[in-house]
Amino acid sequence: MATVVVTPTAMEDLRRLVVTHSLPGDTSSRFKRSMSLLSRFPEIGAALTGRWDGYRFVLGPWRWILVVYVYDEADDRVAIVTIQDARSSQAATARGG
Repeated sequence: MATVVVTPTAMEDLRRLVVTHSLPGDTSSRFKRSMSLLSRFPEIGAALTGRWDGYRFVLGPWRWILVVYVYDEADDRVAIVTIQDARSSQAATARGG
């Protein structure tokens, strides 16, 4: 099973979304539960292209939360690098994003 780590940047992204989107108090635990799948299936996320080449993404705990991560197969480690609002024109999945 892969180790899943959340980078400081991603942690701050999640804290910011909690405030700016008035998310519930249990958001962190929901996030942790929804990301547990990555430890068993680290390549489950869709591959990104362009400036995000080499990264993958999954959605959760809500369908509009975009979780961008990188999987290091040699170390069997998933690093969540950013958490974004997928509806934003600046999101990693947006054209030019």
